[in-house]
Amino acid sequence: MGAVAVENSKRRARRIFIACLALVLLLGLGISAGAASVDNYLADVISQLQRQWPTNRIINIVCHGHSVPAGYFKTPVVDSLNAYPHLLYAGLKAKFPFAVVNVIVTAKGGEDSEAGAKRFEQDVLLHKPDIVTIDYSLNDRRIGLERAEAAWRSMITNALAHQIKVLLLTPTPDLAARTNPKDELERHAEQVRRLAAEYSVGLVDSHAAFQAAVKSGTRVEDLMAQSNHPNRRGHELVVTELLRWFQVPK
Repeated sequence: MGAVAVENSKRRARRIFIACLALVLLLGLGISAGAASVDNYLADVISQLQRQWPTNRIINIVCHGHSVPAGYFKTPVVDSLNAYPHLLYAGLKAKFPFAVVNVIVTAKGGEDSEAGAKRFEQDVLLHKPDIVTIDYSLNDRRIGLERAEAAWRSMITNALAHQIKVLLLTPTPDLAARTNPKDELERHAEQVRRLAAEYSVGLVDSHAAFQAAVKSGTRVEDLMAQSNHPNRRGHELVVTELLRWFQVPK
């Protein structure tokens, strides 16, 4: 067996071990099925965000995924300052003026969750995040539900094994999906919701937020920079859902 094959085998074994460890931790803590509650899931992080110098510490949030969190608008333009990771940073700084926050983007245009899972340890865990957001469903349609589920589970269990809070994002729209009766975007959204409930992690339902906006009278085209990338208004819908998880208890 060559050196590359040996290293790949070691990585697979490590991922399996981490997944098993996370499952043991979840069972040991008695965590029941059901998505986490916005009222308390990030309570420890919010408490840290409220601290002032010299008792505060750095809070790292990693946004992992594909072209949408990477900031692609009308390809090849990357408008990072109007994408939801940066809008999240701005929203957190407005809410927590004493906090030292890093919102780190490890998203890559064109990537699906299998590729994202393979680089999770090297590119995400390296930053020692307090919170990880995962957003891959738009591109996961090309690998299918089963393979996507395995990749998402790998990333979720890896994060939980390192005591990292996880926020799963359902997909933003793809205008082409409306004219393709075989498009599976809705099924991928449902799978993300199911995984959030199973692992009791946070759910950021971008898909539902866009549907609600359209139902209230907004044209979906007015929320998009191109067929599969939101514009600033679309990213604002996503960040509104993200910021719901950072409410200060009254």
